[in-house]
Amino acid sequence: MRAFDSYRRSAILTVLAFDDFVLSQLARTPSRVLEVGCGDGQVALALAASGHDVTAIDPVAPEGPIFERVALEEFAPSDPFDVVVASRSLHHVPNLDGALCKIAQLAPLLIAEEFAWDRLDERTAAWYLAHLQGPSSSIEQCLRDWADEHDGLHGYEALRTGIDRHFRERFFAWRPYLYRYPEVDARRTSEQELIEAGSISALGFRYVGAR
Repeated sequence: MRAFDSYRRSAILTVLAFDDFVLSQLARTPSRVLEVGCGDGQVALALAASGHDVTAIDPVAPEGPIFERVALEEFAPSDPFDVVVASRSLHHVPNLDGALCKIAQLAPLLIAEEFAWDRLDERTAAWYLAHLQGPSSSIEQCLRDWADEHDGLHGYEALRTGIDRHFRERFFAWRPYLYRYPEVDARRTSEQELIEAGSISALGFRYVGAR
């Protein structure tokens, strides 16, 4: 694949909604999909509506036939899966390596969207503060508050070290993240443009890896 074609494909995959991104990576329909840390279940429901055999787990999972209220550590399925999907959940897992080891045992493919919170630098904090609705602080105070708020969560290096121990990268792309916050008055496209220009850092990424 030529470099420009590769870049264009990466750009397209980066802007897709996460459920559409997952669908673009699945080799067949139906695939047996496990979503780890499903939250409100919207991704799992979208994948199920597209014809896939989905199990979605979370200690606070919604009610419904595809959902199980269980942590990954206690989850004991009778059959393996084709793919594990994790949307902004891995950075919360206390035992990251243990979780990734179990994920690798459950399926040969991992599709993840994650939050590299520790990449917030001064330039990115300045942009964040400029688009923050309501009272703001200095850049220095913002960085201190941000570090305190995310203390104990896995950062980018820990995530990639753990993932790379169990999976081989097939796809990786940085993507915007701060626009997600309801108090941030900014569009995804404007954040993406500044990331591509090297003006601010990306705090989100998408990853696909094979066992």
